[in-house]
Amino acid sequence: MFKKILIIGCGLIGSSILRGSITKKISKHYFVYEKSHKNIQKIKKISNKIRILKILDNKLSDVDLVVLSTPMSEYEKIIPNLNRYLNKNCLITDVGSTKENILKLKNKRLSKSLDWITSHPISGSEVSGPEYGTKNLFVNKWCVVVNDKNKTKQNKLLKFWKKLGSKVIIMDAKTHDKIFSITSHLPHLIAYNLIKTAQDFQKKQKKDVIKFSAGGLRDFSRIAASNEIMWRDIFFNNKKNIVSAINLFINNLNSFKKNIENLDDRTLRKKLTNSKKVRQHILSLKQDVAKPDFGREQD
Repeated sequence: MFKKILIIGCGLIGSSILRGSITKKISKHYFVYEKSHKNIQKIKKISNKIRILKILDNKLSDVDLVVLSTPMSEYEKIIPNLNRYLNKNCLITDVGSTKENILKLKNKRLSKSLDWITSHPISGSEVSGPEYGTKNLFVNKWCVVVNDKNKTKQNKLLKFWKKLGSKVIIMDAKTHDKIFSITSHLPHLIAYNLIKTAQDFQKKQKKDVIKFSAGGLRDFSRIAASNEIMWRDIFFNNKKNIVSAINLFINNLNSFKKNIENLDDRTLRKKLTNSKKVRQHILSLKQDVAKPDFGREQD
């Protein structure tokens, strides 16, 4: 499918793309550019087919797929080397979680002779690093590809993600950023805030309350363990949509507060019942398993 794939930034997502591509024989040659010396040592253990690049130079001249898998704040630093060394037939994609900012950056900084079609595989985790990568990370998971005028290369990118096991959907950048501000970005922000609230509560009470974490706090702590640089970039780059989502969340939270203060049984139970229906819908879409405690093994 490709002759040479270059993955720039090889943590959880990048190394999973690498593992999946090698397993599916998507390319003849595999290159990785990674700044972390610790990660480089881990990447070398994945396969002897992988070649590590120390710099982005004329070795890029015959690469035909580049995957940007660094934090989004690194993209602008990388683009000048892509402009200088990539050939016009190369396809560039990324795995960033916001899209309007990437289109603006691409239109402003990328050479007009190059094609960058942006992607978002919905298959991350709270862990980071190449040691956590897996060839099956994208199997049966959604991958959004932002609509592009170059249909030949877009179709090639769709085929690439499907080869890795993804269910692929084409979407415009504005719609993408609105949807994921609610389904992904706000839940992560809530998780960070809840853990901060628990820490503040513990400090005020001068008692160790964290050790009594029930399922709710425990599950939120998993989400809040995600990479802080990646999530800073997401919050800043999708600022407008996330602020709107926060305002909606605050309004609903105040409404719950009022129901509880007024002992409004009927309204509160209706809200709780409607929330349960969302869980059933998620299960019907096979976006999660119905096993108790999310299928975790019990001690």
